[in-house]
Parts: sequence; structure tokens; C-alpha cells
Amino acid sequence: MPGTVRGAVRRRRLHRAAALTAATAFALLPAVPARADGIRVQQWGLDALNTDEAWRTTKGEGVTVAVLDTGVDDEHPDLKRNVLPGKDLIGFGAVRGDRAWARHGTAMAGIIAAHGRGWNDESGVVGIAPEAKILPVRVILEGGDNAREKARKSRGTALAQGIRWAADQGADVINLSLGDDSESAHPEPGEDAAVQYALAKGAVVVASAGNGGEKGDRISYPAAYPGVIAVTAVDRFGNRASFSTRRWYATVSAPGVDIVIPDPDRKYYEGWGTSAAAAFVSGAVALVRSAHPGLTPAQIKRLLVDTARDRPDSGRDDSLGYGTVDPAAAIEEGKQLRPRDPKTATAGYAKPHFGPGPQPEEPDETPSNWLAPLVGGAGAVVLAIAVVLRRGTGPRPGA
Repeated sequence: MPGTVRGAVRRRRLHRAAALTAATAFALLPAVPARADGIRVQQWGLDALNTDEAWRTTKGEGVTVAVLDTGVDDEHPDLKRNVLPGKDLIGFGAVRGDRAWARHGTAMAGIIAAHGRGWNDESGVVGIAPEAKILPVRVILEGGDNAREKARKSRGTALAQGIRWAADQGADVINLSLGDDSESAHPEPGEDAAVQYALAKGAVVVASAGNGGEKGDRISYPAAYPGVIAVTAVDRFGNRASFSTRRWYATVSAPGVDIVIPDPDRKYYEGWGTSAAAAFVSGAVALVRSAHPGLTPAQIKRLLVDTARDRPDSGRDDSLGYGTVDPAAAIEEGKQLRPRDPKTATAGYAKPHFGPGPQPEEPDETPSNWLAPLVGGAGAVVLAIAVVLRRGTGPRPGA
């Protein structure tokens, strides 16, 4: 490979390592007194997705969801025994007990598969697929991790490696609550190939659409790769969240505002972001997969599209995709389908883009450095955690 080409490839990989971060902003407020069932009452997302109806058929048993993120706290009471041995493709950085360890990944795992048995056996967070298993794959570091700069320089291919590794372990669903929507964001051939590899092996790939709705709606990767189920965020009224990116690749929407999430620090928080929305859809896919294990990624994607609720008047738009995911309806509709060859996983939509394709970009009047306090200029904020809801009373992680 000529030196100039090799250098360009290396620069792209370094950029991707810098941009693919799950930055987390915390504003700790006084803890809200809560009854034992107080956390579940605040989980409006489960009700919005008609989860109780889906649970009449399955709660996700037999399905493995790979969470490619900052790591997952497998000792958290809401997740204990639901987390499988995973893989750390970073190999350094914060460790259990550090404040900058596994916060974002634990939050996403909780949305997907928490079983609700919180600290001191009190009621905690319940995931949309509480009997599914989580396969944690560490491919990024938290925004507050002191080793993040080192990871930027040396782990540019971690995401692609993680996708392939998860597929090889037999993951049924791969959750990517992360992305690069910076000004220099571009498709990375290795990541694209890894996504296609996973789809061909039968893994459904779900990604957050991006949080650029107030800063230019720039394209986010991996959401824009072919075959990915890209998820936008809505509030409790079904309206598009202002931060949610609007792009041609939007497939479906899901709750992404005021979402209750667990944290390794023994507290529960409310967070926002398309990362939370993607986790909800990954959990919904786990329910569909549990009910219909033979369906291909393309069939499941089509099911989610065909059964989505609150469909836009035009049938689809860049803000909401085809509407809000409805796992119960998808499970019911799936009874009519016969399994197909997983190698046709990216099939099911003949046009190059969902909807009309890329829309003309409007000038971005937002200051380009608005994310700097969170991620040092990187463009991949996928979750902001805002309010502490309740403190746990168990031993601290790592103690």
C-alpha cells in the first residue's frame, strides 16, 4: 500500500476512535424519595411500546443481545445473572469501581434486559426483554475516562472487531447505541463489512440515528450502513425529540426522553438520547426473535416497519421513520412469515434509501464546539443522563 494511502487509512481510523464515544453528562439533583415500586411507575417507555401485551407471548427468553458500548456492570442487581461473559476490545482504561466505568453500557443493558430486582431486592428497572441475555463488548470508553485519548490513537477498529466477534458468538441482536455524526463523519469500509458479516450470520443490527437534530442533522455512522435498523427518539407524547437526527436512514422511532436507567453507582437516573431509543428497539427485536427464532434480519426489519404505530401521514419521514416500534404487533404479524436464508439479510427494500433519500442540508448555525465540554469536540453524544432518581443501599461496585 502506498505510504500516502496507508497514512490516510490510519488517520480515518484514529478519527473514528475519537468520534465513536458515548459521552455522558451528569447533573446530580437531590434524590427523589420513592416507594419500592416508584422506579417502575416512571418507566413510561414500557407502556408506550405496549410491552405488557408482548409479554403475554415472551419476555425474551433464549435470545442474546450484544451491547457494544463502554462495558456492562454484571453485578448490578437489576442485571445480575442476565449478563454473559463478554469481550474488552479496548484493554485499558477505567475499571470496576471507577466513576468512569461502564455507565453508558450498563444504562443500555438495563433498558434492554434488566429484570427489576434492584438493591436490597426492591423494585428496580425492568427492561423490555427481561429474560434475554446481554453479551457485553467494550468498544469505546466513557467520556470521563482519562485513557480516552490513548484509545483514540490505538483502537480505531474496535467497533468493527466487536461486531464480528459478537456475530461469531451467536448474538441474535447487536445493539449499537453509539455513532459518529461529526462534520468529518464518513462510512468506514471495515465497519460496513462487519455489519454485513453480522447480518449474513443472522444477527439483527440496531443503531441510534444520532443526536444531531439541533446541530445540522449530520449523517451518523453506523446508523447509515445498509441493513441497520436506525432508531430515532420520541417523547412520551409520541413527538420527535428535538435532538433526534432527521435522515433518510431512519427506520423506526422509540422512547428517548426521560428514560429511567440503572447505573453502577447504585443510583437510578433519567437520561435522554437516541441511544436509549435504540436500546428499546433492540429489546423489541429480542422479543420478536424469541417468538420467531427462524426469521432473518431482513424479515424482522420489515416486520417492525409494517407494524409500527403512529405512522407519519406520508407513510414515512426522516424524523420518525415508519413510526413507533410495536413489538406485540410485530410478534403477531410474524406468525404469517416463513424463515428465509440469512444471507439475504440486507434485502427487503429495493430502493437505495428509505423514503426520498438524502434531503438538502440547511446551514448549520449552531456553534461547532457546543459538545466540547462533553466529548472534546467529538460528535457522538448518544445519551445524556440528567437526574438522579433514587439511591441504592447495597454495597458499592467493586467494594
